[in-house]
Amino acid sequence: MVEPQSSTTGGGLIVTGSSRGIGAEICRLAAQRGWSVCVNYRNSHDEAAAVVDQIRTSGGVAVAVQADVSVEAEVSTMFDQVEQDLGPVKGLVNNAGVNGGGTRVDDLDADASRRVFEVNVLGTFLCAKYAVKRMAKRHGGSGGVIVNVSSAASKHGGPGTYTDYAASKGAIDTFTVGLAKEQAEEGIRVNCLRPGATMTELSVDWAQQNPQWLDWVIEQIPMRRPAQVEEVARAAIFLLSDDSSYVTGATLDVCGGWVSP
Repeated sequence: MVEPQSSTTGGGLIVTGSSRGIGAEICRLAAQRGWSVCVNYRNSHDEAAAVVDQIRTSGGVAVAVQADVSVEAEVSTMFDQVEQDLGPVKGLVNNAGVNGGGTRVDDLDADASRRVFEVNVLGTFLCAKYAVKRMAKRHGGSGGVIVNVSSAASKHGGPGTYTDYAASKGAIDTFTVGLAKEQAEEGIRVNCLRPGATMTELSVDWAQQNPQWLDWVIEQIPMRRPAQVEEVARAAIFLLSDDSSYVTGATLDVCGGWVSP
């Protein structure tokens, strides 16, 4: 009989793009549950430092590390620094993402769309690569867990505004399945978290400026409200925890029924 893999909670956890929003809340909750957390950011140093301060004030362990996830050298350096500061990396949440130009396809800006795929897809692949090199048994690791953050847009398509973003998240859905099957025997679980409309700081600002957007969103959601960041973060914590020890290659929709089967 194959024994369950050892607990991952309490190791080093990297959450990319986590200076605010869902990523920041994942960091705060994970620290409460014993993870030593890396708050990754690209430009938002002050916001990332504030998340670290919140975690440390509450008795947790956290560091802020700058890295553009689409640049391999920066990803490699980030993982090295986290190992030095927090110990072995046992968890990764691929949360970093950009939305694109917000246009129809016929008005698409190629440079903006290229950036979407560089960050959302290539960045996820690169971070997974360096996580696997540390977690996989074949590389001397003892296992770990990866959570890829997708979007309900991968199923509804983002028509009229962000089809490039939606397509990039569709790639993440597929990547999750392939990586999970590839790494299962290496002791690494890989799952996908698929949020819908969530009231992050950016969403709150956008809704205030465009109230018709929020009205439209609510009409799409059977629960008739958007998610709060902590609701999505709690789902991520479940996928990171030993409560999901026999779950890999799965997608957890946290979208109020918007795109759920």
